[in-house]
Amino acid sequence: MMIPIRPSITLAAIAMPVLATAALPPIATLRWHKRVVLIAAPDANDPSASEQRAILAAWHQGAEDRDIAVVEIAGSAVSGAGDAAPALRRRYRLEPARFTVLLIGKDGQVAVRADRPIAADRLQRVIDAMPMRRAGER
Repeated sequence: MMIPIRPSITLAAIAMPVLATAALPPIATLRWHKRVVLIAAPDANDPSASEQRAILAAWHQGAEDRDIAVVEIAGSAVSGAGDAAPALRRRYRLEPARFTVLLIGKDGQVAVRADRPIAADRLQRVIDAMPMRRAGER
């Protein structure tokens, strides 16, 4: 005997990823608490986005020491923040068909904008020169 799948279970399974994304706070709530590396790419398989992810993964401890949060826009999907992709693209002037990576300081200002992956040593130099980072070292 075949047991029918109840529609409410199926809908709940489909809605779960949407609810999980909606539960994340917007990028603006990270202000004064985290520096943000924002990776924007046409899709999740973009080679430059993959390279930037690998750089950040290898630099994990350095990023953690510097209060880095990673937010990624891949096509219309956003990970790391609850904002919608179109809103983030408008706010930071990000073209949907191009790779761009931003380093956003704790003050919410864009400190670095690049159309290629940013090396960990460059991220570290820029962050370590930021006034809030220098004040925190005292």
